[in-house]
Amino acid sequence: MSKYSTEQKQEVVRQMLEDKASAQSAARSIGANKSDAQKWLKLYKEHGPEGLVMKRGKYDGKFKEKVVEYMHTHRLSIGDTAAKFGIPSHTTVGKWERIYYEEGAAALYKDNRGRKPMTGERKPRKPKLDKKTEEDLIAENQRLRMENAYLKKLNALVQERVQRENGKKH
Repeated sequence: MSKYSTEQKQEVVRQMLEDKASAQSAARSIGANKSDAQKWLKLYKEHGPEGLVMKRGKYDGKFKEKVVEYMHTHRLSIGDTAAKFGIPSHTTVGKWERIYYEEGAAALYKDNRGRKPMTGERKPRKPKLDKKTEEDLIAENQRLRMENAYLKKLNALVQERVQRENGKKH
């Protein structure tokens, strides 16, 4: 659902065409952005009032490829291309262009929407350790902790002794 109704979009376009209002002031009258007003004007000029009706669609690979190639053949901007083909968002055309040049035209034919399907391949689980090995690891961990605590205490005692000796000399 669009943030702005078709009537609001038509009013903004009417202000720009008939009243010669700037895109900024026409858009401000309904709380929209200047770029929205410019986009609606392009859609209106290309498709008439029907161009302002929000469309949702799923585009096939052939259409996507045609749009990207048309854009480059006619040296159009992404926004102008979106208006020409009645695509509501220019970012959609930008994504298609990126895919076309990074992955090739064949990648436009893949349906990349939504979550990837689960495959039968899963990460293998770590093998369970036998009881004896697990007990040995726990015992070694406890021994290392005790050793670490002992060394920390020894270090603290040495530091205390050094400070005591330094204090007596002065």
